[in-house]
Amino acid sequence: MLYPKIYIGPMSKNVVNAITEFCDETDNKIGLIPSRRQVEYDGGYVNKWTTKNFSKYANKLVLKRDHSGPGQGYKDDDGYTSLKEDCNFFNLIHIDPWKKYPKYKDGLKWTIDMIEFCYDINQDIEFEIGTEESIRKFSSDELYKLVKDLAFNLHPQVFNKIKYLVIQSGTSLKGNNNTGSYNKDRLLSMLSVAKHYNLLSKEHNGDYISSDLIKEKMKLGLDSINIAPEFGLIETLSYIDEGIDIDKFWKICYDSKRWVKWVDSDFDPFLQKLDLIKICGHYVFSTKRFNKIKPNIDNIIKLNIKNKLNELFEQ
Repeated sequence: MLYPKIYIGPMSKNVVNAITEFCDETDNKIGLIPSRRQVEYDGGYVNKWTTKNFSKYANKLVLKRDHSGPGQGYKDDDGYTSLKEDCNFFNLIHIDPWKKYPKYKDGLKWTIDMIEFCYDINQDIEFEIGTEESIRKFSSDELYKLVKDLAFNLHPQVFNKIKYLVIQSGTSLKGNNNTGSYNKDRLLSMLSVAKHYNLLSKEHNGDYISSDLIKEKMKLGLDSINIAPEFGLIETLSYIDEGIDIDKFWKICYDSKRWVKWVDSDFDPFLQKLDLIKICGHYVFSTKRFNKIKPNIDNIIKLNIKNKLNELFEQ
């Protein structure tokens, strides 16, 4: 497999369509990284796609489950029902028990068990390990230990199916902002861990940072990066710019409560209506209420998404 440098969250059907068209038009390679809330075995908030139906729709693209594992969906589950379906329909799976099991020994055990579970179902499936620092911060030494312990505990054939290591150089999201602080030395230290084990390095939460910074990180050796909510915001802003009824859009977003986890305690949803819409808009694109008010501007949305993609791929 030729592994993409850019992985994007499928925030909407328009985002998936725009990426598919862009790849056809430019011969660039992009992967999709659906979370369990977006796409799930029993349907997610993006186009109500099940894992199976999503994989059929987006079959021209590399598909990688983002943040598989316990407690990563809408239910406080062990993640295995979702994982079993992922093994049948995705190219890669991000193994991430760290949200529910942040203690190293617990997270290691769950990582081993989940990888072995997947390998027993599909020996062609490949894996990403580690997590973003907003879930569980790793030091370079601890990251090295994680890979070393996995190499010791997994059969070599299984360990060799690990392709990506999540590195952390200072990215974190709050609202529509990247609140992380870039640390070049930390990046280089973590990249050395990936190179030592011949793994590809991947950073999460590449939203709302400059394309120049992303390219700088890649020149230093970063192999790939995830970007997700920023593409949802592009679509939301397109609706705003084209004159959608703001009050109705706000009410749909407000009622969904999907904005709550992204804002600080002093956020006022009634005084900051546009901010709420920008944070929450992509969560409601597939709802019946939104479909009644949205303007027919899919071509404009796709053009705006492609403009961002062109910016990312410019040399």
